[in-house]
Amino acid sequence: MLTNTEALSSIWDNQISKPNEIIIVEDGELTEELYKILDLWSSKLPLLIKRVPLEENLGLGKALNIGLEYCTNEWVFRMDSDDICLPDRFSKQIEFITKNPDIDIFSGSIQEIDITTNNPIATRIVPESFQDILKYSYYRSPFNHVAVAYKKSVVQSVGGYQHHMYMEDYNLWIRILAAGYKAANLQDILVVVRAGDDMIGRRRGRIYIESEWQLFKLKRSLNYQPVPHALLVYFARSIPRLLPSNLLVVIYSKLRDMKSH
Repeated sequence: MLTNTEALSSIWDNQISKPNEIIIVEDGELTEELYKILDLWSSKLPLLIKRVPLEENLGLGKALNIGLEYCTNEWVFRMDSDDICLPDRFSKQIEFITKNPDIDIFSGSIQEIDITTNNPIATRIVPESFQDILKYSYYRSPFNHVAVAYKKSVVQSVGGYQHHMYMEDYNLWIRILAAGYKAANLQDILVVVRAGDDMIGRRRGRIYIESEWQLFKLKRSLNYQPVPHALLVYFARSIPRLLPSNLLVVIYSKLRDMKSH
């Protein structure tokens, strides 16, 4: 869902290749400020913007599925409401699609900035080749959801987004890859994402562990990964969820430092 003025500017005012439609899913009641922003942009781009208001908050997965129904293009470019597309995001992804017609889904790198200071925190680079994406997907989400581009028909052919707390995207990626669709990733930074220690500190607790178990069961049901291997990954991903939030922040910070050197 796109609602932030800066986010909308990044996909229109500042974008080299302009979109031919913008789908905005309003997942439940919004703030008055957001409604004003949406009204302003709707009047600015009345032929491009399609607003999809939902009476109640249905959650990310259901909202995205509804949004997909309103997309008239086969290729869909996704982003979040408070993230910023770099000016050449669409032009780079369109060029990649033209040169690689066999690819069904791909994303690119993202730059994380501090939510309060706007200072760079880390860059999340995802694997480039198809084989590396498959291997990486055993352990982590192989695409950056906020920078992903995929074929609408491919997503719908595997059942679309499914309810999976905090992991709707990872769940979908595994089902797409398990179905044999072709994937890749750009190494270019395409989107700037706001993050912070408070967000890291919330990535813990029982609900996350239950979500990890759901991910394990999905892999097992699809024969996506050898069960003993998938079980080890489950424990490796779940143990940090039990740590105190302040310790979790320290660990993530150390990992960021390691990646930047």
